[in-house]
Amino acid sequence: MTSDELIIADPAARSHTPQSWDVTVSESKFYWYDLLVDFPPVPDFRDPLGRYLRRMQFAVEATMEKRLMYMLVSRPKLRFDTSRSTSWGFFGLKLSIPILVGGDQKRDSITIELKVPEDATLKKPTVQVFERFLTLNWGSMIETYSIHDLLQSFDTKHDYPTKVHYVGQTRDPAGRLLKGRISGVNRVCDNNGPDFDNFLLIQRLDFSTGAPIPGADSDEMQDMLLKDQMDLLECILIKYFEVENEKVRSPREVQSREARVASLYHAHMLQRLQVDLALEAPDAFQNLYSDKVKESARHLFEVTFKGSEPVFRVPGKA
Repeated sequence: MTSDELIIADPAARSHTPQSWDVTVSESKFYWYDLLVDFPPVPDFRDPLGRYLRRMQFAVEATMEKRLMYMLVSRPKLRFDTSRSTSWGFFGLKLSIPILVGGDQKRDSITIELKVPEDATLKKPTVQVFERFLTLNWGSMIETYSIHDLLQSFDTKHDYPTKVHYVGQTRDPAGRLLKGRISGVNRVCDNNGPDFDNFLLIQRLDFSTGAPIPGADSDEMQDMLLKDQMDLLECILIKYFEVENEKVRSPREVQSREARVASLYHAHMLQRLQVDLALEAPDAFQNLYSDKVKESARHLFEVTFKGSEPVFRVPGKA
């Protein structure tokens, strides 16, 4: 179910006993969306930055064939300050790198401690800094990091919250997300403006149904069931994170989504849905918030249904 084309269909796998679903995140990955849509369609493989971009394209393209969830999120704009030089500490491989933060380009710096890769032929790399990237030439190999990669890969003491704007599913053989052809996503990016960097948070989710669903043991039926589960979860996450905005989602889409929730709720006799978006090893990007929910490293909530209308409850709150 893509966000621009909601389809109302009879669920293929119907439940004959009341269901209770528990949803957890098994895998989570951030991709810098601006790089995907702003750079050349076919980056140059001969260049380290081109190889980095092409690998990212391949990774996101692969998700278009799978039933995964994505969130369009934003973080404060970060750039390397190419007008200032990097510096090494007196001991070890501590590298200090000047950066610019936010739309006002406030001067700051980050310090990372490198480890010599096994295949390196140099004990200290040659550092080259670009506006968005940094390369480390170890002689026999070159490592490439975006500025945001460094915040995820090293303890830089720079923590910025991640704002959720838009929720959808990756499965789309036409690859509209990668090509920048989803209108709601484009409007959000335009609204964020030049002061923020935009990312895709792509998550693989596990569903525990509690009671077995008759007939759902074949591969075809399992895929149909997963489609139902992902469709329902997409609708729930949209309602949890997003503030209604007709410029992002049309009234027709909202009505179609509400009808889809009602259809799936009744088809699967769903009594309860618990969603836990926490990871076992969270990083600096995992503190999520939106215009609707407060910042948290772990968004855990339970959904019950009043009629077919979802009712949210956060553990520990009345």
